[in-house]
Amino acid sequence: MEKGRIYLDWAATAPLCPEAAAAMLPFQTVEGNIAVNANANSLHMEGRTAFAAMEDARAQLARCVGARPDEIVFTSGATESDNEAIFGLALAARASRAQAGKPVEHPRIVTCSIEHDAVLNAALSLERFGFAVDVLPVDGGGFVSLDDVREALGPETVLVSIMMANNEVGSIQPVADIAKAAKACGALVHTDATQALGKLPVDFRGLGVDALSLSSHKIGGPKGVGALVLRSGAPFTPLMSGGGQEGGRRGGTQNVVGMVGFAAAARAVASDSNQVRRESARLMALRDKLYERLAAFPQVRPTVDCPAGSEGFLPNIVNVCVRGLESETLILRFDHLGVAVSGGSACSSHSLEPSRVLKALGIDRDTALCSLRFSLGRGTIEAEIDRALELFERVIAWQA
Repeated sequence: MEKGRIYLDWAATAPLCPEAAAAMLPFQTVEGNIAVNANANSLHMEGRTAFAAMEDARAQLARCVGARPDEIVFTSGATESDNEAIFGLALAARASRAQAGKPVEHPRIVTCSIEHDAVLNAALSLERFGFAVDVLPVDGGGFVSLDDVREALGPETVLVSIMMANNEVGSIQPVADIAKAAKACGALVHTDATQALGKLPVDFRGLGVDALSLSSHKIGGPKGVGALVLRSGAPFTPLMSGGGQEGGRRGGTQNVVGMVGFAAAARAVASDSNQVRRESARLMALRDKLYERLAAFPQVRPTVDCPAGSEGFLPNIVNVCVRGLESETLILRFDHLGVAVSGGSACSSHSLEPSRVLKALGIDRDTALCSLRFSLGRGTIEAEIDRALELFERVIAWQA
């Protein structure tokens, strides 16, 4: 990163943390002809060394999210984890009910309108396999109604997938309550916890879900690795066939160096719930300052009503709309002044369409096209927030 720049796009990706870099170094170092980063499925010494490192990473990550090591399925990232969960759970649930003599003629999936595309598009793609998808609305704050979930549930519901926290506006969903309601009607439950890890305590067992998606690079680990936390005994049809790795749940030679880095990053930000709460409080103070100062500008409209100290939203995300200036203009002007921000999800940053999430909140198209997201992280300090606020005046007046 260029010296002197301010990075406020942590929700898109977090810079590689020193703990992850140090843990990965031995697996990226050439020592003569010894393959330190060997294939973890090989029986020779190098392979056994890689296997031991992989299993240690699995155990470390499991401890950070309240799961068992054998419930951690390493993947290439949260997009794959989401797809594995949606396809794997839905197809297996339909098959298991048929095997039990209780076939479901029209199996249903319940999700919501502000899910990441990796969840929503995966669910909708199952329509061609005979599934129906109930996409629940959210209110103006980005929250799913528990009553709406209960109303959507029925004997044909096989899967409910509701994210733990939204990546654009930060709304936190009542996943534990949703899971309890879904279980009462026999449905499986998945939650995408990609943005929650390190910002909120993530307790897989306490949430009561069957599957939970995670991503390494959102918490300071390397890109290209993630995890699906899959409850032991949950019906599951693997999406990735291959050599039987990951307990037969995800084929393909494992990315050992990525797993080691992911586990180290998770240990650094999520191994201690008290540590998570302290960091959350620190980030919340910065979030609240940003919202308060930005709302003083007549051109600015916060996309959600996030009162100071609110625990209903992630502590690190601020989303506003700036009347008269489109997202691309805002981002490029900030970039010119040395600040990295975004207009919403990085996965759709090259789209000319307004955010689907903001439209779901009831924000009109023209206003949604003017969205600006600041997302904070472990390395964000108050001086950077103060500087970004100073530069915001120049951005809207464009006195570069």
